[in-house]
Amino acid sequence: MWFEPFKIKSVEPVFFTTKKERKKILQKAGYNLFKIPSHKITIDLLTDSGTNAMSEHQWAKILEADESYAGAESFERFLESVKEFTGMPYVLPVHQGRGAERIIAEYFSKKLKNFIVPSNTHFDTTKANLQYKGAKTLDLVIPEALDPDTYYPFKGNMNTENLKRLLKKNYKKIPAVFMVLTNNSMAGQPVSLENVKKTKEICDEFNIPLWLDISRIAENAYFIKKREGKKKSVKKIIREILSYADACYMSAKKDGIANIGGFIALRDKKLYEELSMLLILWEGFPTYGGLSGRDLEAVAQGLKEVVDEKYLEYRINQVKFLGEEIEKRGVPVYKPFGGHAVYVLAERAFPHIKREYFPGHVFVIALYLEGGIRTVEIGSLMHGEDAHFEFVRYAIPRRVYTESHLRYVAEVSGEVIKNKKMWKGVKIVKESPYLRHFTAEFRLL
Repeated sequence: MWFEPFKIKSVEPVFFTTKKERKKILQKAGYNLFKIPSHKITIDLLTDSGTNAMSEHQWAKILEADESYAGAESFERFLESVKEFTGMPYVLPVHQGRGAERIIAEYFSKKLKNFIVPSNTHFDTTKANLQYKGAKTLDLVIPEALDPDTYYPFKGNMNTENLKRLLKKNYKKIPAVFMVLTNNSMAGQPVSLENVKKTKEICDEFNIPLWLDISRIAENAYFIKKREGKKKSVKKIIREILSYADACYMSAKKDGIANIGGFIALRDKKLYEELSMLLILWEGFPTYGGLSGRDLEAVAQGLKEVVDEKYLEYRINQVKFLGEEIEKRGVPVYKPFGGHAVYVLAERAFPHIKREYFPGHVFVIALYLEGGIRTVEIGSLMHGEDAHFEFVRYAIPRRVYTESHLRYVAEVSGEVIKNKKMWKGVKIVKESPYLRHFTAEFRLL
């Protein structure tokens, strides 16, 4: 038996529109849901990034914030919290994960030309920042991940055999190996502790640093605790995971349970000093990194709250509940369910729509038209030829929606499946060279 391990102290209204209104809204937005104003959305599952509800303790800390430009007390509290969370001595605040990705990509590009960065699966903004600086990005996916129907506890794992082969041939071109925990682009699947350890051993063999994207590491650690039968606390599991990393970065808009913020954490002082110069250039002084004191306080407190295992039990079960309710209504889903989102298999949902006509994005459009629900495609539109699946991601914001909201989402999803024959696909009429899914415009076929 699980339920929300909190009481609701403040509320905001949910907005409602008619189907006729939503049809016009879609047309005006060029059928891109990123362009729809939030007050035209009923249930917003576009992302779990920065959409969290903060706790009374986070709001209280915001009132205590020190907004000094340099050396603020809020930074000291932030620094202490991040060090305790990661076990790493050097910390650079950034305004969000993308700020960290830009700094890291710039640093790599100064060290190597035509460099290669492998990962278990790169997320869209990481890939775009690296490719913008001339990198070749590779996703080393395990075979088990490519079967959406079978149970395997850690489908987010790095393919260590392929990694070793790659490093043997190209180690001079590889500035770092990346791992994403949980593996967002691969259905939010967790990574095992043993896989992180094995990846680190391979990296050490070739003297290549291991970088972890820890934006959802608390959720990943909870899966390790449950699926590997660990008796350690989630907090200790996080520290053990990070003991195998040379550096990490986090968008605190996820498991920081904040609305903005992030950081880079490091073991190497020289690297810290080099990245500090880039941070000053783009983000701000090293004791605020593009954030207000209020934001630093919210993140510092959020990192303490996210390791609460009652919260994590609720969080993981909420995702599982939505996935099961959607599946009951005939919607094909990727299994097992991950940590922050349910991933619908759009090619199975709309088998009559070819990949070139973006069945995932069509499903996103249909879901909004049917019930005012906003989700996002993670497939050929987002990742191009690198896409393994045509996913539709239902990302659940932390501490925002109740069981009744999610049941409504499931019911609307069922209606989309019933009416699937009315959809033929979409074509892009306008796009940008990077992260095209954010700004592209479409026409219906």
